Amino acid sequence: MRTIDRTRSLSCPCDFRAALAIALACSVICAQPAAARAAGSRYTFAVVSGTLESPADEAPTQRLLDTIGRDNDVSFIVYDGNLKGAKETCNDALYARRQTLLEAARPALIFVPGQHDWVDCGAAQAGGYDPVERLDLLRQTIFADASSLGQNPIPLTRESEVSRFHPYRENVRWQVKDTVFLALNVPSPNNHYLNAGGRNGEFEDRVVANAFWLEHAAEFAKRRNARAIVVFIQGDPDPERYERPERFAWLRFARNRRRDGYLELKRSLVKLAQTFRGPILVVHHDDQNVPAGFQIDQPLRNDKGALVTNLTRIAFAPRDRLNQWIEIDADTARRPPFRVSVRDVPKNVPMTPTPPPGNVHEEPVPSMPEIPSLPPASDLPPDIPIPAPGSGGNTGNGGGNPTGIPLTPDMPPIFPSTPASSVQRGP
Repeated sequence: MRTIDRTRSLSCPCDFRAALAIALACSVICAQPAAARAAGSRYTFAVVSGTLESPADEAPTQRLLDTIGRDNDVSFIVYDGNLKGAKETCNDALYARRQTLLEAARPALIFVPGQHDWVDCGAAQAGGYDPVERLDLLRQTIFADASSLGQNPIPLTRESEVSRFHPYRENVRWQVKDTVFLALNVPSPNNHYLNAGGRNGEFEDRVVANAFWLEHAAEFAKRRNARAIVVFIQGDPDPERYERPERFAWLRFARNRRRDGYLELKRSLVKLAQTFRGPILVVHHDDQNVPAGFQIDQPLRNDKGALVTNLTRIAFAPRDRLNQWIEIDADTARRPPFRVSVRDVPKNVPMTPTPPPGNVHEEPVPSMPEIPSLPPASDLPPDIPIPAPGSGGNTGNGGGNPTGIPLTPDMPPIFPSTPASSVQRGP
């Protein structure tokens, strides 16, 4: 190994001063990128779902989105399904009105279609529409642009850019730093699997499209040196129920057995976890009450019955859908990198009056300052480390305090961090 002759380098006072100047200059230059990386390693995003069940919910939903938008650390919002209620008519005017409301959000907003948005539109109380036709309407309106909703939209990559899957504009991908995000059309109940005879065309074609988008995301993440993948769906896939492939399953007669419409999705998620070895989060709404407002676990098993240890599920269901949201704070410079909390709308925030039906809300929305943690995808630094995937699973502890998701073997179980006044503390 080459050694440095320190005696010679410090033999002359002028050499010493020059060396000291160079060292100081180098320390300043080298410290700036490190500080910039540390300052830019953290980002936060918010998740809400099902806040719009009737016209009376529009003003509280707008207040909820406005409250989230006041936090400049929030990079984007995911509205995870159901911009209308089950008993509301699926007419064009209602969709346009709700889209206008979501567009008013200050941060970028990514909308994920849910059960009430198109699946339930065939019911008489929803107008007796053709669900597939209503889904096509959403694709032509809410999903028409290449970017997200919101006053500060971000570019999205839509699966419709692939010619084979041209209709599936609702399936999108975007990237924040070294994390790849996906949104898939996977609604309740049972992923729109129909028990009627004949070919279940909509379901079967969408299953293929979703499987392709997950497989493509794994390869994309590997090419971009991504360290984590986050998948958003609306329906609860019941990951504990995973039927492994059987050679002679067709011989079994189960006339009364309910076919699992999420089976193909879960197999695709297992394949995703095998292809991409980093941590994977699957985020979805939970139709049942969760005491803490969310639940974190690792319930999915592969075809051999072993737990998929690099895939973590976050099922969320805030107790007060109009005054609470889920906040996920990511900081790749710490371990564990993800923390989940339930946030509350402060009681002193006034209700914003909504315009009457048929009018467009034209109140100017102040521009949102640029968020340094959300650069264009092509400029994202690939060198921010995220720990390797881990094992085990836990449930969010009571009270909704910020928690860590155990994604690496050296990570302890989910633990509470310093409590914040805005974090829900349980029933």
